[in-house]
Amino acid sequence: MPPAAAPASVAPANAPATAAPPRGATPSRLAALSPLAFARGRFQRWWQARLPLSDTLQLTQRNVYILPTSSGWMLALTLLVLLIASINFQLNLGYLLTFLLAGSAAAGVVMGHNSLRGLQLRLLPPEPCFQGHSAQLTVELHNPAARTRYAIALGCADAQRTTPTHWAHTDVPAQGSAALHLGFVPARRGLHNLPLIGIQTHFPLGTFRVWTYWRPAAQVLVYPAPEPGAPPLPPGEPRSGGTGSAPSHGRTEFDGVRAYRRGDPMKLVVWKKAAQAFASGNGTLIARDAQQPHRHELWLDHAPTGLPDMEARLSRLTAWVLQADRLGLDYGLRLPGKEIAMGHGAAQRRRCLEALALC
Repeated sequence: MPPAAAPASVAPANAPATAAPPRGATPSRLAALSPLAFARGRFQRWWQARLPLSDTLQLTQRNVYILPTSSGWMLALTLLVLLIASINFQLNLGYLLTFLLAGSAAAGVVMGHNSLRGLQLRLLPPEPCFQGHSAQLTVELHNPAARTRYAIALGCADAQRTTPTHWAHTDVPAQGSAALHLGFVPARRGLHNLPLIGIQTHFPLGTFRVWTYWRPAAQVLVYPAPEPGAPPLPPGEPRSGGTGSAPSHGRTEFDGVRAYRRGDPMKLVVWKKAAQAFASGNGTLIARDAQQPHRHELWLDHAPTGLPDMEARLSRLTAWVLQADRLGLDYGLRLPGKEIAMGHGAAQRRRCLEALALC
């Protein structure tokens, strides 16, 4: 029976990243830095574009690479100085120390390579997020070998670089699994490709970096950011066949329910909806409206918002969708060229938010 999964680690959210190619800095920006940076960025984008798109990855000797770190280069220089001094002064102990250190570094290359080779990674489908918030990615690491793999690090690239800069670390137990949580902040709403994911380890000595890159095939949906301090919900439209002559006591009175007002008798409180509101973190009580039962429909329309900018309209509609969902109301959504029928609940909220994100 495999051991329990190792504790997950969370990587800090990176700078905003977008899915629009090319990932990373633009060629003009690189050219403004230096010709070397421009050539390096062009090579990295060309090489990364050749990586296959997949939500699973099997690490083998064909896709795992090894390069010395700065500590490794310093160790190589130290060994060279020790070897020259040992030859010049005929120091047997100097030879012993030099070859002992060189052998340890060579063994470290093999151990580091074995830490990644054979590892299996799987990306879970990412959950949608709101614009300006971090999109969370969960990667499962499975170790089929009978040895523990130490100091495995994963990281996401950001909008300013073609390589990851923030890393989350974990150990993967023998014949067990671990999970790592990564984050990046999309720059705008819509459907986004996921950024490049780097996998690396410096185990055991830190003198060599064993690494590879992974291009996930999944996409993440980013909803518009809800408008802070959005106004109350718009007035309802008379239901087909209704008189619509009942008096209105507020702007959240639809389908016979409204927000609780001080002085309302407790028998009018809809306790089921109130429990759902408290469970979702919203402390709003819902009461029945005996004077306006089922005579109005709540339609959230982009046109009457009174905002000239389309993004601002979508932001307000997003806030209204969340507010109507918290109140447990039936509501519909009207967008240019698309209409979401009346409904309520989590499925209705998801349909409306997806339509707003892709509008």
